[in-house]
Formats: sequence, C-alpha cells, structure tokens
Amino acid sequence: MKIIILAGGKGERLWPLSRRDYPKQFLKIKGKSFFQKTIERCLLITKPENIFVSTGWDYFFHVKKELEGFNIDEKNIIVEPVPKNTAPAIFLCAKWMKDILNIDENETMFVCPSDHFIKEENKFAEIIKEVSNVASYEYLITFGIKPASPETGYGYIKRGDKLEVTGNKEDVYKVEKFTEKPTKEKAKEYLRENDYFWNSGMFAFSIKTIIDAFKKYSSDIYEPLENVDLRNKKLLKEALENVPSISIDYAIMEKADNVITIPFDVEWSDIGSWHAFYDLYEKDKEGNVAIGDILTHDVKNSLIIGDKRLIACVGLKDLLVIGTDDAMLVASKEKAQEVKKIVETLNKNGRKEALEHKTTYRPWGEYTVLDTGERFRIKRITVNPKESLSLQMHHHRTEHWVVIKGMAKIRIGDKELFIHEGESTFVPKSTLHKLENPGKVPLEIIEVQNGEYVEEDDIIRFEDKYGRIEDDYNRDS
Repeated sequence: MKIIILAGGKGERLWPLSRRDYPKQFLKIKGKSFFQKTIERCLLITKPENIFVSTGWDYFFHVKKELEGFNIDEKNIIVEPVPKNTAPAIFLCAKWMKDILNIDENETMFVCPSDHFIKEENKFAEIIKEVSNVASYEYLITFGIKPASPETGYGYIKRGDKLEVTGNKEDVYKVEKFTEKPTKEKAKEYLRENDYFWNSGMFAFSIKTIIDAFKKYSSDIYEPLENVDLRNKKLLKEALENVPSISIDYAIMEKADNVITIPFDVEWSDIGSWHAFYDLYEKDKEGNVAIGDILTHDVKNSLIIGDKRLIACVGLKDLLVIGTDDAMLVASKEKAQEVKKIVETLNKNGRKEALEHKTTYRPWGEYTVLDTGERFRIKRITVNPKESLSLQMHHHRTEHWVVIKGMAKIRIGDKELFIHEGESTFVPKSTLHKLENPGKVPLEIIEVQNGEYVEEDDIIRFEDKYGRIEDDYNRDS
C-alpha cells in the first residue's frame, strides 16, 4: 500500500492562526503539528518509504522541514506546480506512481488529508491495513465516520446495500448518494435515520481503478495530463493551467457507480472551525480551553488562545478569543464557520493579515517583521546552520545588517567578508549581495531596510540553492 497525504489546503476557518502562507496543517498549538501527527498515524500502517506527500510549491519547504526525523525522503514529496484542488492532485499522484515510480497499477493508494484529528489511532490503522483486499475488487472506497452529533459543517454519505467482500472484517456498503453540508434540521434527521455518515475526505483505490475513473468521468482532467512528462515542470504547469479546480468528490465520487463506503466508528474531526478545535481539548471546571498566557475571571465555555502576549478576559460566555502578534479574533462559538467571511473581506481589501504572519518561514530559516512604516522596515532574520539566502539585488532599498547571534558570511558586490556578533555591515541599492550561515549555530541578524519601496517583491534573484528561480518560487529572500 502507498499512502498519499494531501498537504495543500489553506485552512481559512482557523484564521488568524492559519493563513495562506502558514496553513492549518503546520500549526503547532500544543506540541506537534497536525501534519506531523498525520505522519505518525500513517507510520502505524506502513513503512516510511511508502508514504508520499502531495503539496504545492508554496508549502514544499514547510513539508520538507516537517518530515525531518521521520525517515521520509524528499523524493516522496509530489509537487503540484499549480494548486487545483484534490481531484487533479490525486490524479497526478496516481500517474506519478505509475509512470515515474513504475509501481504495479494494482497497488492500493490510500489518500488522506494532513490536518485531521483521529483519536483511536491503532483502530484506524487496523482498518486501513485491510483495504487493499477491498480495493482489489476495483472499488472506489470512501470512509464514513459514524456521526456523534448533528453537524452542519460536514458533507454526508448515505449508505446503500451491504456488500459481502471475502476476507474483509469491516462492514462494506454501496454508496447510495453524497449529500452536501445540511441544515441543522436535516443533520438531526440524518442522525436519527442511522444510514448517514460524515464524509471523512479519506479514500482508497488501486492506481488502475482511479486512473480509469478519471478517464471515464473526468476527461477535462485526464486528457490534458494523460501524456505530460511529470518531470518537465514547465509542461506540467502549462497542462495544469488548463484543468478545472475541483474536488475528488465532485469530479469522480458523485459520478462513479463503483463507490463504496467503509464506516469508521472513531473519534474524528476535520478541525474545520474553531468550535471543532474547542471540542478536541480538555476543558477546565468552567468549560474553558485556554492556551497561552491567559487570565480569566467569570468566563465560561470559551476558547482563548494567545501567542506572546497576555490575554485577559472578564465576563465572557461561549466565545472564541484568538490572538496573534498582528490580529485578534473575537467571535461567538456558534458563528465559528463564518470566520471564513472575515478572511474573504481581508483578501478583498488586500490586507496582508489574510496571507502571512509577522513571522514568515523560508527554506533557509525565518524572519519576523518587528516594525514597518513609510520608507522603512525592520526584521529579525534567523538563518539555519549551513543555509543561505539567494544571491540577489534590490533596486529601491538599502539594507543594514547587525549580527546579534552567530557568524555571517556576506558577499556585497565583489567583496566577501565575515561579521560576528555585535558587528554590522551595509548593502547599497542595486548591489549584488548574499547572506550565509557557515557556522554550527543559528545566525540571527537585525535587518533595517530603508528606501522609497520596501515591499518583498523588490527582489531580483540570480542564484538560489533551493531552486526558487526555476520554480517561480520568488516571493522573497
């Protein structure tokens, strides 16, 4: 069995912690990220070499960093150069298995999101280990979660007739229909009828079965990608630009006649809202979940998350209070699904708070914006050992660097120098420069930018060890 972990989602409903540049799957609110916990679950099923991650260029280096310590090779990251939702991503993975890795087309693929919560992990693993037998019957397998409550934030699967599958211990049903997110009354009705399951967004099938399904039911994806050499990034990108952005449910599952479901009776959540997040964690005696430096008085049944500053709450009930360095969300729990509306407004108004945090992660390390104003920006930059920024130039700003920890190797024009803790240097406009950390400890510098334009797109990159020139991954540094 090969496992495909989908790690391209944006997680807008968990704003302000989840943002476009640092989405939900990478959040580390208590210990490990959701992505890392997904990896751990999958390692209960198979060996590291059988686990693959599907993601986009925007998240490639996040994924690479998150995989450290799991013995999963970088070659197991399958990059989709143009994000097009789950259907094209899954087709590309199946085609990659068949064409590039030469894996037998009867091999089973198990596909799962990277940002879900599953409590009974061993039970989950045992069920998944058995699906290869079911997949060999050329079924498209979905996994339904037995509903614990009348949820309106999930899609539903209605089961049909029970199937007898030789050698399989779990119940297997034909899928009668898929139902979109229902009203509260409909959700209560589904719960009473006992024939409906939450749609978990997890799937299994053989490589051949899913490729054949795309050929039959989704030619607008199959035909543009059928003969593309996946190793040719330019041609693949051009082909992807001509396919629809669509989920696997709409593209295949709701059309096919060989779809079945295997029910999961486990505690599960897609963590699709702050209310769902609140439900996951142990509550104090007042029904609160408080994470961070939190002080409360007369607060009940609320979720409060802080980052680096104290959050004090008085006289609250059934509220969400989520604070970061640059934004604060206050909402009623019952309106948790509508946080997405705030993100839509931020995007419409061109606000950076929808896209990035004060701290931005890069393949070489990270930087935090400390202050910004007209004609200046101040950053704290951390460069990991043996890493470096690209060889680059800015036409509209100068940069002044002060080393506060470690040692920097710097190229400015045709000169090369080393500067140590407490020392500084200056980079004029329109001058080639490069910052490296040759040492064994993280390098930290304070960077003061000054000029008529200090946005991140004032950069011309000439050399880059991470391939960001070739891959058009050129947002900054």
